[in-house]
Amino acid sequence: MKMPVAEQDILAQREQLLKEFRNFLPSERVIADVASLRAYDCDALTAYRQMPMVVVLPDDVIEVSKILTICNRRNIKVVARGAGTSVSGGALPLEDSVLLSMGRFNRIIDIDYDNRCLTAQSGVTNLALSEAVAGRNFYYAPDPSSQIACTIGGNVAENSGGVHCLKYGMTTNNLLGIEVVLMDGSVIRLGGKHQDAEGYDLLGLLTGSEGLLGVITEVCVRILPTPENARAVLIGFNNNESAGQMVGNIIAAGIIPAGLEMMDKFIVQATEDFCHAGYPLDAEALLIVELDGPSVEVDYLVDRIVAIADQTGATSLKVSTSEEERLTFWLGRKSAFPAVGRLSPDYFCMDGTIPRHQLPHVLTRMAEMSREYELRVTNVFHAGDGNLHPLIMYDANQPGELERAEEFGADILKLCVEVGGVLTGEHGVGVEKRDLMGVMFDQSDLDQQMRVKCAFDPEGRLNPGKVFPTLHRCAELGHMHVHNGELAFPDIPRF
Repeated sequence: MKMPVAEQDILAQREQLLKEFRNFLPSERVIADVASLRAYDCDALTAYRQMPMVVVLPDDVIEVSKILTICNRRNIKVVARGAGTSVSGGALPLEDSVLLSMGRFNRIIDIDYDNRCLTAQSGVTNLALSEAVAGRNFYYAPDPSSQIACTIGGNVAENSGGVHCLKYGMTTNNLLGIEVVLMDGSVIRLGGKHQDAEGYDLLGLLTGSEGLLGVITEVCVRILPTPENARAVLIGFNNNESAGQMVGNIIAAGIIPAGLEMMDKFIVQATEDFCHAGYPLDAEALLIVELDGPSVEVDYLVDRIVAIADQTGATSLKVSTSEEERLTFWLGRKSAFPAVGRLSPDYFCMDGTIPRHQLPHVLTRMAEMSREYELRVTNVFHAGDGNLHPLIMYDANQPGELERAEEFGADILKLCVEVGGVLTGEHGVGVEKRDLMGVMFDQSDLDQQMRVKCAFDPEGRLNPGKVFPTLHRCAELGHMHVHNGELAFPDIPRF
């Protein structure tokens, strides 16, 4: 049987690439066999899978530059990957792409306590940053639920948040500088240990760019002194509406908690069975409110939270009495995703952000959608900033369930935009929300964003197929550094 021309071309490209890569990389860091490639065929959005043509594991910025230079010259697509924890398909490879795995970039370069900053390679895990400075009573504030595995480079690419982002901000609020390799192999540095940089805010532009503009190799972040005291309060309610009202009441009172999280009854019971955090099983909705700072301030704020909870109709309330108990409260929240994984063969972890006052309406509407689609949904989210993370449970082995789950998720995100919110709070667009971008942006908005992409990557070789629902040649958008090729819009294979 004759091999299709496209497949012949891919095989020929791969052999040429393997030869060039192995000129400067050890053979064990150039992966091309099917069994090994299988480990890279998806990220945490497991509904979509595609094996890359080649995987390379560079060890330093010089190797990254050489790899991108070769791919640029040969017109080869490149997808950068950190730990693969993206739940939006941001690290999904293409069959004709090189997957650039940054797992070996795992070294902390410098800790500067005088300037309260830390410099690390992009493959260092989020949690490792805090562990590196804990001995001097410092920490890194953004703390995604996947912080034990997710990398700081991936955090920058997605502008990740976490349970403490309400008070301490997202990645962009804690980022000082980055080293980036562009598609042509050039290496640039943006920002540094100083607070602000002159000129255009290119650091802000790269943060949250989802790997479409460059490959991040080094990151400088702000570290903070560990608060003198921190206490967490568990507050149960007999309905979601009262819990949502409590969130609004806290913010209206001028209190900005370190963390303000909400969980519905299903997720409360699932996490309690999973890790025994001491959650009230009779609660229809649960809030976790954390206050931190000087002890006298924390004690005062805890008393105010207790009073607000009483006025809002709380059915249960528990204040942590030790650091161990506080961490146990958070263990339940951070175990939400694996807890649900025990109860459903598959699930989508959605990500949309809404105005806080819309919480009761959106939760009610999601419950109605759940009945319409005949799929369970449970809710856990950063209530303080309105960042929702509905978990839609389905079984991919049952005909039609994956498609219904996708439609259900799309309707949730459309609802977020309808009530004045946005498609994503921290997970990014990737492939998951790509075809919904038109719900939030008109064509002029999308074209302007695409012009930014063209300025950094005129041939569209970096992480193609992500974010933009339709692609244009850069020449059509008035970009002057373009050749003759048209950007391809790759298919996304389902699992």
